[in-house]
Amino acid sequence: MKEMPLTYDAGLILLSFIVIFISSFIALNISGTLFRTTGKTRWKWMSLGVLVMGLGIWSMHFIGMLAYQMPMPVTYNKSLVILSILPALVASGLAFAIISKPRVRKLEVIAGAILITAGIVSMHYTGMAAMQMQATIEYNPFLWGMSVVIALVASLIAMLLLFYSRDRSGFFWLKIASAVFITIGVSGMHYTGMAAARFVSMDHLGAVSGGALDSSYIAFNVSGGMVLILLAAILSLRSDKKVKSITDEYTRQFQSVIESATDGIVVIDSQQTVVQWNRGAENLFGYTKEEIEQQDIRTILPKEETHPYQSDFMSTDDKVIELTGVKKNGSRFPLELTSGHWETDSGQYCSMIIRDITERRTNELRISNLVYLDSLTGLPNRRLFNDRVQATIDQAKEEETIFTILYLDLDQFKLVNDTYSHRVGDELLIEAAKRIESCIIKTDTLARLSGDEFTILLQNVDYKEAQDLAHQILEAFNQQFVLKEEALFITLSIGASLYPADGDTTEELMKNASISMKRVKEDGKNNVQFYTQEMNQSLSRKSKIALSIREGLERDEFSVHYQPQIDIETERIVGVEALVRWHHPTFGMISPAEFIPIAEESGMILNIGDFVLRTACHQNKAWQDAGLDPFRVAVNISAKQFSKPNMAEIVTAALTESKLAPEYLELELTESIIQEAALAISKMDQLKKMGIHLSIDDFGTGYSSLSYLKLFPVDTLKIDQYFTRNIQTDAKDAALVDTIIQMARNLDLNVIAEGVETIEQLAFLKAKGCHQAQGYYFQKPLVPEKITELYAPVR
Repeated sequence: MKEMPLTYDAGLILLSFIVIFISSFIALNISGTLFRTTGKTRWKWMSLGVLVMGLGIWSMHFIGMLAYQMPMPVTYNKSLVILSILPALVASGLAFAIISKPRVRKLEVIAGAILITAGIVSMHYTGMAAMQMQATIEYNPFLWGMSVVIALVASLIAMLLLFYSRDRSGFFWLKIASAVFITIGVSGMHYTGMAAARFVSMDHLGAVSGGALDSSYIAFNVSGGMVLILLAAILSLRSDKKVKSITDEYTRQFQSVIESATDGIVVIDSQQTVVQWNRGAENLFGYTKEEIEQQDIRTILPKEETHPYQSDFMSTDDKVIELTGVKKNGSRFPLELTSGHWETDSGQYCSMIIRDITERRTNELRISNLVYLDSLTGLPNRRLFNDRVQATIDQAKEEETIFTILYLDLDQFKLVNDTYSHRVGDELLIEAAKRIESCIIKTDTLARLSGDEFTILLQNVDYKEAQDLAHQILEAFNQQFVLKEEALFITLSIGASLYPADGDTTEELMKNASISMKRVKEDGKNNVQFYTQEMNQSLSRKSKIALSIREGLERDEFSVHYQPQIDIETERIVGVEALVRWHHPTFGMISPAEFIPIAEESGMILNIGDFVLRTACHQNKAWQDAGLDPFRVAVNISAKQFSKPNMAEIVTAALTESKLAPEYLELELTESIIQEAALAISKMDQLKKMGIHLSIDDFGTGYSSLSYLKLFPVDTLKIDQYFTRNIQTDAKDAALVDTIIQMARNLDLNVIAEGVETIEQLAFLKAKGCHQAQGYYFQKPLVPEKITELYAPVR
């Protein structure tokens, strides 16, 4: 028994180094590819990596064994050879299983390295045991132990390098260096183990048993393994290059899209830490990528915001929400956040597309202001006021409380516009709103409805409190307004309605407050009036009358009566005054004192005036045709009729249609009509040139200057019946009537007294030199047939 000498084949040793180097390099490439794949693709690459790494280690082992030349034939046990492959594959499989995990702990690496060492050592010494020869193998314990240590160190190095290089595709020289380290480790373990073996010749050993493999067969199998390794290497390198090229292209495209987006794009992980940050986000928040990555997302979306989504961005469904963001400088701004979630082997992620909606919010506010605020004063408009009234009604019903609505209207505001311009009128409205607002508290709502109308909603305010506030507002308007160096005084008419006494709906409360305000206007303005049921009845009748005028004209419900005008000296008829009458099918006879103001307000006075003018002209011509002595018919002209530019054309048309001579038509004008002297004189001259008789009605009750009598081309002054009625009882009225008569005579004007009802009144007028008179003393207004009957000449 003697130790057998060994020789070495340097070429096979070098080949073993090349085999393990190629296997390691390929395994490192596969580890990088494996990290970028999922599902079945990952299993495919893992299987390929296990095969390459396992066969590489096994091939290196047997090539290294073949490098030893012994002076006796050596064969190998087939079963043990095949069995020796399994530990190499198991060890490689364990390595790839560990490095394929998203997160690997140090303990797992150490435990894995120990198990892999056991696999490599088992593969090596199982392969050694497969050798069949006329010798036994004895091992040096120290070198045997060193081989195990080297295997452990090699396993740790291999695990760390595989793990480190898995997400660093494209680091070619790093992979080369890593493959060199693995080659040194595995080769060191193998050749240390071989050095630990002593082959002792044993002549008494029998022949080699059947089923043995000779060296040539082993070489063939190792060559086949190398071919597989090379094929796998080509496949791995080409695939890695292709995958890397495609991945890089997609990555560049993806990054280009992300970086070019104006919206902020942010990705956070399951710990709500920022892991991706584009240029749009940098522009929005002011943080650079280096400053914000690995920071908590609540740096820009603080948790103290009230939206529940911000407590955990990872626990909500994908959605679009609006939040408040915080910039680097601490300023806050509204943003819209669209989120999406996904999960990979690395963990859960949430992507956020963030858009600054400051401009949108500003536009929304501007639109809201246009919809709900008055553009001139900035106060709530009708729509917003009605909404608040409705909300107050709902609350009052639940809590059984009361509230008041004030309806305010500026008195004579149109006169301000006409006198000073609409621009000054607008400034007055703004200042008036400020003055009203200074009288109320924050819980009250002041709104501008339209034009010069305002409303106030007074929360939990009763009748007495509302009345006191209304008088406070009226008192505030006693102070002058100074606009463009002009001092203006203007008053308010205020109506009020109380919930629930005056209504339980917005419409009813607003309507009743408006009715109250109109009653103040009728009663002289500059006051406050609370709603009463009587007002509603009055307004209801007034509204029905206003709506019935047009229909009444179409149905011939209107007629014209005529009151004779008598010469006081001769007591003969010299004319008649046309007076309109209306017999309503429901209300019966309606007094002109009631429906004429309503017609003036609604504009239907033009239709009534046109009807009376045409009817009177036709009737006067009919009387003449019937043989009555010719006399004038006097027709009252309203202010709206006289202000029409085509007034002369309307009168001409009436005369032409009736064929009445102009000298038999008299137009009665009130003093209010002729306040605009220049325009009035022009129209009056035009009518006078047509041959029409002109008179000033109700003289002494208006505001015209007496100097106008010298300028106006009038023929007659009519003394108002108010003065005539009191000439026997009131010395001042008698003196006024005497003065008017003497002034008219001195100006060579005809004078006629209205409302003569007694012989004493007639005697006074006759004594003072009055020319004509009309009244119930002579005749009441008569229908046309009665005029014909009374004043037709006796044949």
